[in-house]
Amino acid sequence: MTQIEKARDFRALHRPGDPLVLYNVWDAGGAEAIARAGAPAIATASWSVAAAQGFEDGQAIPFALLLGIVSRMAAAVDLPVSVDFEGGYAEDTDKLQDNLRQLVRAGAIGINFEDRVIGGSGLYPLADQEARITALRHAADREGVPLFINARTDLFLEARPDGKPAALIEEAKTRAAAYAAAGADGLFVPGLTDADLIGALCRDIETPVNVMMTGDLTIGAATQAGVSRISFGPASYAAAMNDLAARYRALNLAG
Repeated sequence: MTQIEKARDFRALHRPGDPLVLYNVWDAGGAEAIARAGAPAIATASWSVAAAQGFEDGQAIPFALLLGIVSRMAAAVDLPVSVDFEGGYAEDTDKLQDNLRQLVRAGAIGINFEDRVIGGSGLYPLADQEARITALRHAADREGVPLFINARTDLFLEARPDGKPAALIEEAKTRAAAYAAAGADGLFVPGLTDADLIGALCRDIETPVNVMMTGDLTIGAATQAGVSRISFGPASYAAAMNDLAARYRALNLAG
């Protein structure tokens, strides 16, 4: 498939009640393994990509290194590859657009783009994040690729442990509408695990909703709630590393 065909296929995989399930990977080998297992698309998780190269999450991995990893993944599989772009590795919108162009040219057909201020505190003001999403949309359009921009809001991750997620739903809806108007194609709500609240969000916004498997949330409950996309974030990396360590311990070299 061409990159444009992959982008169109990826968009079509987002179906409410029949969600795209993405088991996030961090390198070309993982992409190939998931592809052989029957996955319809590939997605990275920023935490996992960084950790696999010895970096902390939060844009600590050099962008040039990330581009190389994405390029190898896109070359290794004939599937759509969506990339966790974090905050775009830039504040300035010109630099943001340049980074996006490089990512698309490396083979990406989709991105996660978050509203958390990386290296700062809190979330970007709504107008600022709208402008950032609009800049990305314009850059992707100029590349001629119908990039799927999955706008991530960290509202539910930023909430205090004793906070009530229900109180944040209206703000999430407001951000979803603003992000969609700016050019986003979906809303990613990591940290929201209450199936009833997820269902309310799915019913009240127009864009596909993406949840992450954390807490007590299950694929079945998320599907019933009407989500269009399910991802696992760093959980797949943690499971793989735990398995690797367990296999080494099972060698009983000390005995």
